[in-house]
Amino acid sequence: MTMFDVNGEQPLSAMISMITKDSAGVVTCLDEARHGFESGDFVTFTEVQGMTELNGCDPVEIKTLGPYTFSICDTSSFSDYVRGGIVTQVKMPKTVAFKSLSSSMAEPEFMVTDFAKFDRPGQLHMGFQALHAFEKKHSRLPKPWSQSDADELVALAEEVNAAQSGSAKQEQLDQAIIKKLSCVAAGDLAPINAFIGGLAAQEAMKACTGKFMPIMQWLYFDALECLSEAEDAVLTEEECRNCRYDSQIAVFGSKLQELLAKQRYFLVGAGAIGCELLKNFAMMGLASGEGEVIVTDMDTIEKSNLNRQFLFRPWDVTKMKSETAAAAVKQMNPSIRITGHQNRVGTDTEKVYDDDFFESLDGVANALDNVDARMYMDRRCVYYCKPLLESGTLGTKGNVQVVIPFLTESYSSSQDPPEKSIPICTLKNFPNAIEHTLQWARDEFEGLFKQPAENALQYMTDPKFMERTLKLPGAQPLEVLEAVYKSLVTDKPRSWEDCVVWARNHWQCQYNNNIRQLLHNFPPDQVSQRQNTPSAIRRVIWVI
Repeated sequence: MTMFDVNGEQPLSAMISMITKDSAGVVTCLDEARHGFESGDFVTFTEVQGMTELNGCDPVEIKTLGPYTFSICDTSSFSDYVRGGIVTQVKMPKTVAFKSLSSSMAEPEFMVTDFAKFDRPGQLHMGFQALHAFEKKHSRLPKPWSQSDADELVALAEEVNAAQSGSAKQEQLDQAIIKKLSCVAAGDLAPINAFIGGLAAQEAMKACTGKFMPIMQWLYFDALECLSEAEDAVLTEEECRNCRYDSQIAVFGSKLQELLAKQRYFLVGAGAIGCELLKNFAMMGLASGEGEVIVTDMDTIEKSNLNRQFLFRPWDVTKMKSETAAAAVKQMNPSIRITGHQNRVGTDTEKVYDDDFFESLDGVANALDNVDARMYMDRRCVYYCKPLLESGTLGTKGNVQVVIPFLTESYSSSQDPPEKSIPICTLKNFPNAIEHTLQWARDEFEGLFKQPAENALQYMTDPKFMERTLKLPGAQPLEVLEAVYKSLVTDKPRSWEDCVVWARNHWQCQYNNNIRQLLHNFPPDQVSQRQNTPSAIRRVIWVI
């Protein structure tokens, strides 16, 4: 199997400040940002002046030496490096070979999902082989929480392990794990089914597209810690009730099922994650008794939602998401009690979602698409001591966090690192990446059309505008008032012709005069004292 892109990320690139002539040439990048490469990556070069042998070369394997340096091939016979250059990562095809089933059974390779259970995959490898032997012998799976079946499965696992001769053989079987496997083998949990289905679809897409690294051989997933360890919580075969939840009762027992039916849950958001959560809630029997699920989402369904928000159909376009999703899961499980709202969560709806509302909840699940709303809901859950299920996606990446009062940290307790700010001098004089030009354009637009207009409007309508402005630090009051004066007096256009004249003069200043001045201040042959390298390595981007 050949993979053409093992991680799905955009190829990295960096600007070069120096390349040495050596048996293993050392490339130094500008010290404004780390290059981000790893040893074993392949790169190619463009716009190198002097050492032109590198321009357009075949992909070269690198070895990282530091955050700003890496070594490449033998450059001792190349021309002397002069200036400039861009290095770009190249995604190289990677061939992945898999063992046959018989070989991988005897010499398994495990993908570890939880390093706190490092030896668990080997135990489950024996347990599942014993489970297949049990099913072949009895034409059924072990009965839920049957002690005799559990003892027999342990005996079968011991036989399977004794017959092993390769690395699959375990020094000692953990009988407690094998018995738990027997007790829950007949169970069937909707969220786990969804996980396995998503995993299988993901692996199929990898095989079809050659994108992302496939799972190597064996992946055993378990969450045995979800089972109660209390002695009085031992389940019996008689607890099954001949109902739609029997497969779930077989794992967790009837008492938990009764608790699920009484849960009152608040789901914020009915988009892609919200649809998945609602489907699982319905399949699990959440709020199927005295409880209730309240789902709120102020958005309407759009055609672009249909490819991932599976509770909606083409004829649902323009309908409210919350009401449509509630009706869809009601068809899946008529017993679920669910109510759809169209409210935004925030300070303006605290009269709706007040103290009485939050006090009545058993838990909250977030399916939001912005950080501010997530942090607001997190604060509310912390204040009212309610458990929170937080989740989110970004492209092919996903994240989930379970917040339990007095046990785990809250969502707001940790934050993503701030986005790296772009120095003003880089934006104005030396933009060398697409994000620089985007940020420059955004700042330019806001400085011309947003902030001055807002300040002028506040000056005319807000009696306290002057008082607030004069309290600003430094020279900000003068700058704000000068901008207001220009907007309302000196630079105020009187006709369409005035607008055209202003636009033409602004274009001349920004895209001609300023560029000429920049090239005068930093000529191509000028050498930077700070880096002892030509300043021309910073490319001037001409905007046409």
